[in-house]
Amino acid sequence: MPSIQLDGGFDPVERLFAQLKAFARHPKKLMEELAYQGEASTRRRFETETDPDGDKWQKSLRAELFGGKTLTKDGHLADSISSDATDEVAVWGSNRIYAAIHQFGGAIHAKTSKGLAFTLADGLNVVVDTVVMPQRAFLGLSNEDREDMLDITEKFIDDLLAEARGVQGGA
Repeated sequence: MPSIQLDGGFDPVERLFAQLKAFARHPKKLMEELAYQGEASTRRRFETETDPDGDKWQKSLRAELFGGKTLTKDGHLADSISSDATDEVAVWGSNRIYAAIHQFGGAIHAKTSKGLAFTLADGLNVVVDTVVMPQRAFLGLSNEDREDMLDITEKFIDDLLAEARGVQGGA
């Protein structure tokens, strides 16, 4: 590992090196900010009904028939988006069991010969063997997310530099 030794006691540089060393060992504060940015961006996708690439989600039958937004009938999926961070990772997502089928799309097959029974948005009761759900991705990083996360990281490092200089609030 590289090392720098300063003779002559230049306090601001010594403080900066101490902070960088501490940051490199324990970057949780930065990771928390990045995780929160991912969480906030994901929540906005439920408002705009778009995937991380900015493409519109396929409208749900309920939204087509009665208005409202796709994936927001009761708001539970969007409300379930949360984030967490450690020194190693920044994560965000949903703990809802049905989140994956919306994120990736796919087929839901009946487990018994009785089929899948449910009520459509128009009130019609149906029984089918398979339901195909379209992909409506809400998790992921957009180009804007990447830029925002780079900005957050840059500001974090700028604040470390400002703190080492004895300046409050960053550059």
